[in-house]
Amino acid sequence: MLVHQIIKSKPEAGVVTVGPDTSIADVAKILADKRIGTVVVSEDGKVALGILSERDIVRELAQSGSSCLSRLVSDYMTRDVVTCNSRSAVSEVLSKMTEGRFRHMPVVEDDAMIGLISLGDVVKAQLQALEMEKDALEGMIMGH
Repeated sequence: MLVHQIIKSKPEAGVVTVGPDTSIADVAKILADKRIGTVVVSEDGKVALGILSERDIVRELAQSGSSCLSRLVSDYMTRDVVTCNSRSAVSEVLSKMTEGRFRHMPVVEDDAMIGLISLGDVVKAQLQALEMEKDALEGMIMGH
């Protein structure tokens, strides 16, 4: 299975982005309002400069207290963003997420983000593929 199949099956296209000068408090509100776990940091909505997750915010709250809420995204974002493209194998994406211990990966084509996939998206796709294989094997065994 390839990433483009996951992107195609997602109900909402696009990537939620914020500028690097956005406050952590504003990002926390965006995450809560949209019920998402991460935002991509971008000046133009196309090129990922970084990524910031709810985990990053919670970690900083634990270390610095509520004063971090007035700081900027650029202070806490992960700058080395791991990406994939629409032709990437889902198994490769899952391996990168597991090894890197992150849950979200921008999908990039022609130097522009076309989507964002989560660990949940990848697991769901893998489970669907397994279910299809199971059904096919059962059909073969039953002689259908």
